[in-house]
Amino acid sequence: MSFVLVERPRENVALVTLNRPERMNAMAFDVMVPLKESLEAISNDNSVRAVVLTGAGHGFCSGADQASAGSPPHIDGLTRPSIALRAMEILDDVVLAIRRMHQPVIAAVNGAAIGGGFCLSLAADIRLAAPEAYFRAAGINNGLTASELGLSYLLPRAIGSSRAFEIMLSGRDIDAAEAERIGLVSRIIDGKDLLDECFDLATRIAAFSRPGVELTKRTLWSSLDASSMAQHMNQEGLGQLMIRLMTDNFEEATLARREKREPVFRDSK
Repeated sequence: MSFVLVERPRENVALVTLNRPERMNAMAFDVMVPLKESLEAISNDNSVRAVVLTGAGHGFCSGADQASAGSPPHIDGLTRPSIALRAMEILDDVVLAIRRMHQPVIAAVNGAAIGGGFCLSLAADIRLAAPEAYFRAAGINNGLTASELGLSYLLPRAIGSSRAFEIMLSGRDIDAAEAERIGLVSRIIDGKDLLDECFDLATRIAAFSRPGVELTKRTLWSSLDASSMAQHMNQEGLGQLMIRLMTDNFEEATLARREKREPVFRDSK
């Protein structure tokens, strides 16, 4: 049984499903290692233009598997400290793999997103949630820190520092309604319609220019690390100029509006 399912529900759209519902898709190594491999393979699949990430059953991802996490690969001969470092690196790499994907990633948060699952959802570019979804920075509840897998970096940038401090230090649950109100998710969608709504959004994105979408994702993420507005505006401008000068996309968009049809972007001159 595969713990990660990859499907193609629509043209140009890949659906990646964490498939261990009996453990609420917890982050065991036999789930996370194939997840990372699947994400990297999809990123290099040029027929995929947008990705939807979700969990099977009633949960998105419940974070660390405290009962049967398994062992990280390639640890023969290592001592406990080195094994711990390798284990953390594997989990970090999953979050980074989502961010590095060429395609936008939409998280369909269908239920609990706890601990590392919260981090996975934040690594996605867009989050849509079912009414049953909830989020928890669980590390603090387990006698650890709430800071893991990029959470203390991503959450303040998503919802602001004051809210992030309160959520991470209290360890409380954020239900779907609050998540939408504070901007943690874009929209709440009825559970039975959640995936179809994500597929519709992915299809809309896939219809745009490939370099236009990819550069938009890159510049949005790089803005979080920009040292100044002027520096980031320069990067934005270079990307815009590259597509404007090297493709006829702008002319096609203008002509399509005049002819009252959908544009067909060739991404070339």
